[in-house]
Amino acid sequence: MPGVRLAWLVLIGVTAPAVLFVALTGASLLERPLPERWTAVLAAISMSVATAALVLAFVVFGTAGTGSQLLSYSGWSSRETGVAIDFLVDRVSLAFAALATAIAGVVSAFSNRYLHREPGYNRYFVLLSLFVMGMVLLALAGNVTVLFVGWEFVGLSSALLVGFFHERPAAVSNAFRVLSIYRVSDAAMLSAAVLLRHVAGTGSLTLLFGGGTGSTGLSAAHATIIAVLLIVAVAGKSALLPFSSWLPRAMEGPTPSSAVYYGSLSIHAGCFLLLRAAPLLEQAPAARFLAGALGAATAIFAGMTTRVQSDVKSSLAYASLTQVGIIVVEIAAGLYTIAFVHLAGHACFRLLQFLSAPNVLHDLHGIESAIGDRPSAARGRLSMMMSRRLQRRLFLIALERGFLDSLLDRVVIAPFLRCAQALTRADQWLCVPLRAPIAGPADAPSARGDDD
Repeated sequence: MPGVRLAWLVLIGVTAPAVLFVALTGASLLERPLPERWTAVLAAISMSVATAALVLAFVVFGTAGTGSQLLSYSGWSSRETGVAIDFLVDRVSLAFAALATAIAGVVSAFSNRYLHREPGYNRYFVLLSLFVMGMVLLALAGNVTVLFVGWEFVGLSSALLVGFFHERPAAVSNAFRVLSIYRVSDAAMLSAAVLLRHVAGTGSLTLLFGGGTGSTGLSAAHATIIAVLLIVAVAGKSALLPFSSWLPRAMEGPTPSSAVYYGSLSIHAGCFLLLRAAPLLEQAPAARFLAGALGAATAIFAGMTTRVQSDVKSSLAYASLTQVGIIVVEIAAGLYTIAFVHLAGHACFRLLQFLSAPNVLHDLHGIESAIGDRPSAARGRLSMMMSRRLQRRLFLIALERGFLDSLLDRVVIAPFLRCAQALTRADQWLCVPLRAPIAGPADAPSARGDDD
C-alpha cells in the first residue's frame, strides 16, 4: 500500500508542471493566450500541487524505511515498441525534486509582478513550466531516456530564456553561445547513455546510481569512460572550466530566470547528477580525480573573477560558480551529505540574492546620494601580501575572464556557426522552387499569329 501511494504521489509531482505547460502552450498555439491573472493562478496551483505531492512522497518514502525504489510506469506503453517511463526514487532525488518545485513556485510568484504587462509574459511561463518539467524528470530519472529528456528540457528552456528579449542583438547572440556550449554537454550525455546501453545491455540508471559497478558487469575501463563523459556533460551544464565564459552572457535574460537558472537550480543540475553518480565515481578513481581538479580550478577562477565584475548579476553568477566548484570538490572527496546540504542551502541563498539584487542596487544608490561618494572597499590581507606586478596580472586574467571567450569562439562557437550556416544553405537549396518557371497567363503564346 505505501508503494502505491508513493507511485501516485510521484506521478502527481511530475504531471503538475506538465499540465501547466500543456495548458499555456495550447492556449498560445490557438492564439488565445490566457490573461495574466489566470496564468499566475494556474502557475501557483501547479507549483503548489507538485511541491506538496513530492514532499508527501518524501515523507512516505522515509516512513517506509526501504532503500531506493524503481517506479515503472511502462504499463502505459510497450517496452519493446514504446518508451519506458521509470523513476528511481530515494531521499536525495525526492528532496531535490521538491526543492526544485518549491523554488520554481517562489520564482513564479515573483515573476508575476516583475513581468507584469511584458509582451512575452505567457511565453516566459511556458518556458518556466518546461524548465520545471525538466528538473523533476532529471531528479527522478530511472533510465537514460527520462534523464536525457529532462536534461534537454532544462537546456532548451534555459537558452530560450537567455534570448527572451529577442529584439536585442546581444540577447540573441548570447543565447546562441549558450546553446552551442549546451550541445557539447548534450553530446557527452548522449554518448554516455549510448555506451551504457551498449556495454550493460540496458539503460536503467540503477546500474550507475543505485549501487556499485561490480555487480553490473561494467569493467573499470568502461566505468571510467562513462564517468568522464558525465563529467564533460556536467562541466558544460554547470559552467565548469573550460566552459565558464557563457555564464555571464546568460544574464541577458529576465532577473527571475537568472535567479532560478544560474543562481539556484540549473547551475546545480550538474552537481546533482555527479552526486547521484557517486557509486560510479567510486569505481573510476581517474574520473573522480578529474572532477575534483575541475571543481577546485573553477572555484579559484570564479573567486578571482567575481571580484572584478562591474554589474551585480555577473558578480553573483561567478560567486555561484565558486560555490558550485566547491560542491564538486566535496563530491569528489566523498562528502556526499555535506555536498547535498551545501547544494540545497546555496540554491536558496542565491535565489534570495538574485531576486533582491534590484532592491539592493536601489538602496546602494540611495546611500551614495546621501554620503556623496561610494563607500570605500577594504583591501584583504592576501592582496596586501602580493606584489603589484602579480596583482596586475591576476587582475587582467580575472577581468578578461581567463581569456576563455576567444578559446571557445575558435573551438566551439565558430564550428557550430559554420555548421548552422551550412544547414541553412542546404535548407534554402532544398526549398528553392523549380528552376524552370511555370508559364503563367501572361507568358502563354498568343492565339493570334505573328502577323497580328
